[in-house]
Amino acid sequence: MQTIHIIGAALFGLALLHTFAAKSFEVLAHRHPRHAGLFHLLGEVEVVFGFWAFILMGALAVLNGGQAAIAYAESRQYTEPLFVFVVMVVAASRPVMEIVQRTLLALARRMPMPAELALVWFGMALVPLTGSLITEPAAMTLAALMLAPLVFRDGIPEWKKYAALGVLFVNVSIGGLLTSYAAPPVLMVAATWDWNTAHMAAQFGWKATLAVLFNASAISYVLRQHLRAPARSDSTETDNTPAIPLAVTAIHLAFLAAVVVLGHHPVLFMGVFMLFLGFTQAYQRYQHPLIIKEGLLVGFFLAGLVVLGGMQQWWLQPIVESLPPLALFFGAMSLTAITDNAALTYLGSLIETITPASQYMLVAGAVTGGGLTVIANAPNPAGAALLRRGFHDQSISALGLLAGALPPTAIAALAFLLL
Repeated sequence: MQTIHIIGAALFGLALLHTFAAKSFEVLAHRHPRHAGLFHLLGEVEVVFGFWAFILMGALAVLNGGQAAIAYAESRQYTEPLFVFVVMVVAASRPVMEIVQRTLLALARRMPMPAELALVWFGMALVPLTGSLITEPAAMTLAALMLAPLVFRDGIPEWKKYAALGVLFVNVSIGGLLTSYAAPPVLMVAATWDWNTAHMAAQFGWKATLAVLFNASAISYVLRQHLRAPARSDSTETDNTPAIPLAVTAIHLAFLAAVVVLGHHPVLFMGVFMLFLGFTQAYQRYQHPLIIKEGLLVGFFLAGLVVLGGMQQWWLQPIVESLPPLALFFGAMSLTAITDNAALTYLGSLIETITPASQYMLVAGAVTGGGLTVIANAPNPAGAALLRRGFHDQSISALGLLAGALPPTAIAALAFLLL
């Protein structure tokens, strides 16, 4: 172990503290308008890990030289940050969002309940479960944009918003377990442990589905008195916005499908993204502004987590190796709150003597704790970036999210341990 490993662990701890204190910086921005810009920057949760990652790179350059710092940065794997950025922008495009909203609204109006209540239930249950097909980051983007005007708005008590956010994050974290390619923690181990989609559906998927349905039903019941009726029109166009041709919608869906299929090949899906940007520019009249800024911030957050997380293996892996199966479940669930769950399962995949029981408990614990914090699961920063404007001071409290996520986390834990 070198000095830089100690510094890396210390900076990782400071980044965690900064995450929990991010909302305090927003308060300081209002109290000290002269430096509001700096405080707003430090209050952006998406900036936190990228900010501390740059400090780590500076420390590495001072201690080991500039070439060592460059070599370390280039040794990290940035496929996930790039993929989340791309899939966020494509999934949030107007043609994709409109076809999803129209479809769900049509279904909601045929349900034996108020349409607005059905839409919330779809956003909390059906969309997270589709993450098993379109990947969890895409599901998070669609669910967040769909739920924002229904739940994360003025007029709903703050604690209920945090409860809804906790359910959304937990359900997205476990909603991708029906397949072997959609959830980042599963991707880290699927090839090493020879887990295919049939294995995931039989061992994890049906249990996750029951937990998702229960959590979604519970939060929908809690929110039922505060929901507004959706617009009666089946279209989201205004007088100044032309209707989207079916061909344009089909092409957007094809772009989204291509990005998902090529999700492990950054050179290819970035090329698809360049074509997507060209297409949206050519047919700009059918577009709303793309969420480039939000996507870049989320990518920056995840890239910072990759850089900082690479220095944590020396203390995380011994913990994972030393725990028996049941303790490993709770240990993984707890550690996920302070590190990305995909990084945690990756460390487990390096253990050659790990038993099948420990494999199950590690992955189950990692996905169960995926809603406890913004950093616990790769799609969470995307949800936070899209929904934070619905909260007081336009900032999400880490403690508020933790409190809101505890009940659905407990339901998920019971499902994986008892069923």
